[in-house]
Amino acid sequence: MEYVYVVVGAAIIAIGFNVFLLPNQVASGGVSGISTILNGLFGWNPGLVQYAFNIPLFIAGILLLGKKFGIKSFIGTVTLPFIVLLTNSWSPWTDNPLLGALFGGIVVGIGIGLVFKGNASTGGTDLLAQIITKYTGITLGTSVLLIDGIIAISAAIVFDLEKGLYALIGLYVTTKTIDIIQLGFSQSKMIYIITMKQDEVRDAIYAEINRGVTKLPAIGGYTGEARPVLMVVVYQTEFTKLKQLIKNVDPSAFVIVSNAYEVLGEGFKRA
Repeated sequence: MEYVYVVVGAAIIAIGFNVFLLPNQVASGGVSGISTILNGLFGWNPGLVQYAFNIPLFIAGILLLGKKFGIKSFIGTVTLPFIVLLTNSWSPWTDNPLLGALFGGIVVGIGIGLVFKGNASTGGTDLLAQIITKYTGITLGTSVLLIDGIIAISAAIVFDLEKGLYALIGLYVTTKTIDIIQLGFSQSKMIYIITMKQDEVRDAIYAEINRGVTKLPAIGGYTGEARPVLMVVVYQTEFTKLKQLIKNVDPSAFVIVSNAYEVLGEGFKRA
């Protein structure tokens, strides 16, 4: 299945690039963004440009970072430009740059997310960012932001400022879509409850919502006294009822709520 994720993900990236990003000159980061800029400047074939960047970067990654990328990353590195070449005659699905940036970002994000689920990458500037991080000490996130920022600025210079802004939109949408593919939509809430009425709150949750409660050991920072924290995970549809229940039992309870993107176990999804 991991190989399927890599191949399908690379195909989706290539199609999104050819029908949304390239025809609207949206250079939203990565080697695909570089190929868009070079296509606009010199008319160079984007698939060949991506091969010209990806293969040397993959070899450099192996030499400088070690043989940790594996066959799946090599497949992703080779498959993406190949499908770009196969689909470069497809007609654009929109000639509106904003729609191209939005939907191109979504489609490319889906593809990259699938490749990541296959524990691989499509090479390109991700490898360059890792190399920069290793030899400069700059964090990986900063390296990626620096590279993609340079590409977006280059798009603004080569095309126009508006195209550079569209590139930033596409890049943002891509990163958010990757998160959704990897983590899923948040369907659950994780709640931490600090209350002087721990037993009453716990019993009410058992009786009214039928959810398990975990008691976490904690010490009050000001008082230095033991103050256990109750933790419970519920579906979003149960959250309003839980919030009202806590308020009824202890109006002064301190409650912290966060999204839980994947919950495995009794009462939720099986591992």
